[in-house]
Amino acid sequence: MASSASVDDNIESNPLLQDFDFPPFDVVEAKHVRPGIRALLKKLESDLDELEKTVEPSWPKLVEPLEKIVDRLTVVWGIVNHLKAVKDTAELRAAIEEVQPEKVKFQLRVGQSKPIYNAFKAIQESPDWKSLSEARKRIVETQIKEAVLNGVSLEDNKREQFNKIEQELERLSHKFSENVLDATKKFEKLITDKKEIEGLPATSLGLAAQTAVSKGHENATAENGPWMITLDAPCLFAVMQHARNRALREEVYRANITRASSGDLDNTPIINQILKLRMEKARLLNYNNYAEVSMATKMATVDKAEELLEKLRSASWNAAVQDIEDLKSYSKSQGALEADNLSHWDINFWSERLRESKYNINEEELRPYFSLSKVMDGLFKLAKTLFGIDIEPADGLAPVWNKDVRFYCVKDSSGSPIAYFYFDPYSRPSEKRE
Repeated sequence: MASSASVDDNIESNPLLQDFDFPPFDVVEAKHVRPGIRALLKKLESDLDELEKTVEPSWPKLVEPLEKIVDRLTVVWGIVNHLKAVKDTAELRAAIEEVQPEKVKFQLRVGQSKPIYNAFKAIQESPDWKSLSEARKRIVETQIKEAVLNGVSLEDNKREQFNKIEQELERLSHKFSENVLDATKKFEKLITDKKEIEGLPATSLGLAAQTAVSKGHENATAENGPWMITLDAPCLFAVMQHARNRALREEVYRANITRASSGDLDNTPIINQILKLRMEKARLLNYNNYAEVSMATKMATVDKAEELLEKLRSASWNAAVQDIEDLKSYSKSQGALEADNLSHWDINFWSERLRESKYNINEEELRPYFSLSKVMDGLFKLAKTLFGIDIEPADGLAPVWNKDVRFYCVKDSSGSPIAYFYFDPYSRPSEKRE
């Protein structure tokens, strides 16, 4: 009895199961995920059972209770998934991996519910259909289409195959992301000779030295090093744009584009399996390919998307060719040995040199004028000019997952809040996806 009571107390105090205005990002931990998600799914399954028994083709008896079920799971799972993206740990990964199949199983049950599907169809086929607002018509049509795409119309054996595919796709998707993050963290290059990183701005050298300190090189300084080069975005971009050492640029470029493509983090078999399963899913749903499945809920079609891409390609081709010619000419004038054979790791470097030459603009000299606070102020003023909204700091109103995360309130012209958003501008290579 004591043990049972303890479990109940833990469930009662689980932050994922509390009522909240803003997600409790500051207190949710890996230990809350398994019990929290399972307790929530149990409650939602009960709610779904009740809905299926009492469902009627009306807004209050169908759409509103269904929305409450779906929204509750979306919000809670969204908290867990977001923390995995911004505060990743092995414990959180393991917890999510364990309950993820249960979450997907419930989502499939909702999506394949015949009583709910039939009720939406009844709304569409009722005499009152024409009197519904365009927004409500859109909701009904979308629900019917998504149910079909979730396999509601499949025969039992095909539905079972479809559900297995969905479970595996979800698992593979998470594993793919984890491998990319781990491969990004894995690359480190320690440089002790300053000649190897000539051209890097002072701020980039400072960042590289700071990274070196965090990796155990306690005496690292921006001036004397050592410097740690990583695939973290600020470091990556600085090397590609400013490092005169072509070999270093190539090494970093290749490391970046081949992340998670070999060894125990190799995503190649995962990609192949995802493509295979997507094709199987498309065929089960009577589509020619997965692109058609993806476009089924969008305004565009595969043909229209390809047409747009071709328009963009043809419109930009000549300008792009000219840009490359300009880079070749300029790099040749600077005595670059690679001028006649510019590679991917040369483009950003020589583009930056050409820009500095043409416009007498130096990124490092401009940096003080474009501090984060000034850029944000300018962006918010532009938003007010264009949309008549005010964006104000609201730090402290909502819990955050890291002390550097900012929280903002968006207000309309009357000063009433209409939206909120988090702003997490800094990279954290050990735990945050780019």
